[in-house]
Amino acid sequence: MPAETIVQLSKVSIFQSHNLVLSNVTLDLEKGEFVYLVGKTGSGKSSLLKTLYADLPLIQGEGRIAGFNLNTIKNKEIPFLRRKLGIVFQDFQLLSDRTINENLLFVLKATGWKDKTKMTERIQSVLDKVGIATKGHKMPHELSGGEQQRVAIARALLNDPEVILADEPTGNLDPETSEGIIKLLLDISRSGCAVIIATHDFIIFKKFPSRSIRCENGAIIDGHVPVVI
Repeated sequence: MPAETIVQLSKVSIFQSHNLVLSNVTLDLEKGEFVYLVGKTGSGKSSLLKTLYADLPLIQGEGRIAGFNLNTIKNKEIPFLRRKLGIVFQDFQLLSDRTINENLLFVLKATGWKDKTKMTERIQSVLDKVGIATKGHKMPHELSGGEQQRVAIARALLNDPEVILADEPTGNLDPETSEGIIKLLLDISRSGCAVIIATHDFIIFKKFPSRSIRCENGAIIDGHVPVVI
C-alpha cells in the first residue's frame, strides 16, 4: 500500500516582510515520517514552518498540507487547518494562571469540543501518552522545563493531528531531557503522525538519525539519509 503524502510543496518561495528567505522549495512528506529541519539561526527554518501552518501566506509556488491548499486557504479556514496540525514551540507557551488540565481544556473548548466527559477523557489520554498522567492538577511553574514541554506536546496532540511542527522543542532543555522529548516525538511519528522538528541541536540529530532537510543559502537541501554536520 503506497504511503500517503501529507505535506507537498512545489517550487515555493518564502518571504518574511517582503524579504525572500527561501526559494524554489520542493518537498514531499509522508504520513508518519520523522524529519529534521536543520540550519543556522536565520536560515529560514521557522519561516518554512510558519508557511506550513499558514502564519506566512504562500505567494509563489504551490503547497498543500493535511488536505488544505495553502495557495487558496482563507483566513476563516486557518483554524480548521491548525486543528489538523500540532504546533510545539521552544518556550512552551502555557497559560501560567491555570493548571495543566485547565490549559488543555482551554484548547479543547476553543476548538469546538462540548462534551465534558469526552474532554476529560481526552485530556487524561494525551497526558498519559506524554508520560505525565499524574501532573494535570499542577500549575506550569510547578513543573520542570521538560515536563512543561511534554504538556506542550500533549496540547499539540489534543485534536489528533496529522502533522506535528516542532520549532526548536529542545532549545531550552538540558541534553538528557532533550533526549526524552525526541524519543517521545519519535514514538508519536510511529503512530502515523508526521513530525517535523526544526533544530540546530546537532547532538540530538546525530543520536537519533533520520531524514534531514537543511536550510542553507536561501535554499533547502533534502537529505533522505542523515547529512554530516
